[in-house]
Amino acid sequence: MARILAISNQKGGVGKTTTAINLAAGLALRGDRVLVVDLDPQGNASSGLGHPRNAVTAGIYDALLSIRDVEDVRLPTHLDSLHLLPATRDLVGAEVELVGADHRERRLRKVLSPLRESYDWIVVDCPPSLGLLTLNALVAADAVLVPLQAEYYAMEGLGELLRTVGAVKKGMNPDLARAGIVITMADARNNLCREVEGQARQIFGSEVFQTVIPRNVRLGEAPSHGRSILEYDEKSAGARAYLALADEVRARRGQQELR
Repeated sequence: MARILAISNQKGGVGKTTTAINLAAGLALRGDRVLVVDLDPQGNASSGLGHPRNAVTAGIYDALLSIRDVEDVRLPTHLDSLHLLPATRDLVGAEVELVGADHRERRLRKVLSPLRESYDWIVVDCPPSLGLLTLNALVAADAVLVPLQAEYYAMEGLGELLRTVGAVKKGMNPDLARAGIVITMADARNNLCREVEGQARQIFGSEVFQTVIPRNVRLGEAPSHGRSILEYDEKSAGARAYLALADEVRARRGQQELR
């Protein structure tokens, strides 16, 4: 049965969508069946997997609002074992439309439930906010993976997110776990990057993944080609890092299931 991972950080520009796309691709290349859910109205995960928002006629919005069956909006990607529930332009208004809906914070959980047997992983790319769409992701998820950019104000936003995760765990999803924190956009030559990483490891210990995602030009280029970095340039530092992260994520799951 699929483990649902919400990739979340309310700060924009921290490598959230890059992590969602490339972690999913890494898991798929390791032989797992993976579904990416693009819950971010910007639609960057969809375009990064070959389905630009403006070219998609139906997506996760239609499933959340019970307009279309989820099976009808699922799309293939360039990797056989990686599928996508895309974002469309309509997703921009979803938070407003969901406000008055029954069980508004459990819509995504209901949508994904029949798909869990078909996948090993469901990776949800959350919006860069703590609104109703992100709440849906946290209620549906088994665990939250947090990308943490190696920059000065990174730790401030992290505290707010973790408080939200704690509140959701207490009130709506008691099984929600913290999958871990991954340092992104790191430059080993930069003293500040090293300080942020050191501070994160000191505070959160083993919760921080050993894998660190570097600043990498090729990582920025790949989405414009509708490909993950693992397809676009498998020899790049970014590709090696995300494949290593996929291995760590898989290993942690195995350890948890053995307990």
